[in-house]
Amino acid sequence: MKSAKELLAKNHIPPHWPSLLHLAIEEVFEIMLGSKLAGYAGPAPTHDLTAMVGLAGDLCGVLTVRCAQQSASRITARMLGGAFAENEQDVSQHVWDALGEMSNMIAGNFKNKLDGIADRCLLSVPTIISGQDYKLRPLANSETLEVILAFEGQPIIVTLDVHA
Repeated sequence: MKSAKELLAKNHIPPHWPSLLHLAIEEVFEIMLGSKLAGYAGPAPTHDLTAMVGLAGDLCGVLTVRCAQQSASRITARMLGGAFAENEQDVSQHVWDALGEMSNMIAGNFKNKLDGIADRCLLSVPTIISGQDYKLRPLANSETLEVILAFEGQPIIVTLDVHA
């Protein structure tokens, strides 16, 4: 069995990883939110919030989850059973926490699907970026895998940048 580093040595993502990432995303949304995701064929997705989780060890990179504020609020409402605080700052904090937790769970679920990787790959604490006016530059010598799915009709963009 080859490690992730051996699989990526030729600087390409193994052909089975896109389907594993897709499955990891679907499982997290179904387990945590009771939601089935659909394919997204709408206009070019926009996003207001980005959650990032770093991966280190046998698999190095960054997993990001991007979506509109409205989608993040819906995710949060489902996670909290519809309960939100009245204070706007509390609402933002809940939304950031929920999106960060979703990104962490997707990253964890994905790495657990890779043979022999789970115990040799650590995840960082999630980081949240709000706003659209930024550029995300992938790691040097990295490969990017992107999956766009629809949650309640709105796009959820999950990107995995893997360092070879």
